[in-house]
Amino acid sequence: MRLKTGMSVKVISGNHKGKEGKILRIIKDRNRVIIEGVNLIKKHTRPTQENPKGGIVEREGSLHISNVMHLHNGNHSRIGYKRLEDGSKVRVSTKSGEEIKE
Repeated sequence: MRLKTGMSVKVISGNHKGKEGKILRIIKDRNRVIIEGVNLIKKHTRPTQENPKGGIVEREGSLHISNVMHLHNGNHSRIGYKRLEDGSKVRVSTKSGEEIKE
């Protein structure tokens, strides 16, 4: 998986195309991501002791991981890998060739 939690991404297809946000959670077994402020859904909650009234709560829904791209310096690009002289492997932006620190 090339994307990590906390990375900023841009949605490249679907109903939320063009929106940007940070990855809150990655669901690896289903290849989905949850992005902050994107794909908001309404969830009906049952009354509990913590929330005696219950009600409708808005929260983020998941998107397929193929519909998002990493944002690096305001531009979206793919993520590649490069080996350094010391043998370590680092992630790089394919458009600019710069190393990704996130």
